[in-house]
Amino acid sequence: MPMVKVYNMAGAEVGEIELSAGVFGIEPNKTAVHSVVKSYLANQRQGTQSTLTRSEVRGGGRKPWKQKGTGHARQGSIRAPQWTHGGIALGPKPRNYSITLNKKLKRLAIKSVFSSKVLENNLIVVDEIKVDAYRTKTVVEMLGALGVDKKALIVTGEKNDMFIRSASNIPGVKTGLVNTINVYDILAHDKFIVTRDAVSKIEEVYA
Repeated sequence: MPMVKVYNMAGAEVGEIELSAGVFGIEPNKTAVHSVVKSYLANQRQGTQSTLTRSEVRGGGRKPWKQKGTGHARQGSIRAPQWTHGGIALGPKPRNYSITLNKKLKRLAIKSVFSSKVLENNLIVVDEIKVDAYRTKTVVEMLGALGVDKKALIVTGEKNDMFIRSASNIPGVKTGLVNTINVYDILAHDKFIVTRDAVSKIEEVYA
């Protein structure tokens, strides 16, 4: 089972924690991760883009000129696609881009990214995170003490509005709870900072 060090908010080592091998110690499955990320991004698309076809634009009811004898090409409507202000041929219409994946694949993917963070030494376990006031400086000092100078995802076991708001305006930092984290967010951030109680909840959910 993988062992990682536990730090406090001041960056001092306060112990070690043994992680579940079934959650944080599996062989990462890149195919599963790719499928889940692709599904996540596709599901963010609204699919509301729409263009007007020749039957939907205003006007064009009268034939612009007679069929023969004018020297022009024959035309039936001034709202055909080749006319200015005409309809759009084969343009986008509202559609659903969502991709459905089975639960087993999604669980494999999130376990894979957990394990990859451990293998890359990008998982940081913090004993607990306490913020007594709405102060961004407190969170910035914690990140500095932990040696985090890149994008970081901070996951806590319980919701703490004071901490969430204190970290909300730090560039590259995102907070989350055990039930809100996803594969894309973990991959998008260099460091994965998680509290000790959040580790227990993750193992309880995904073990």
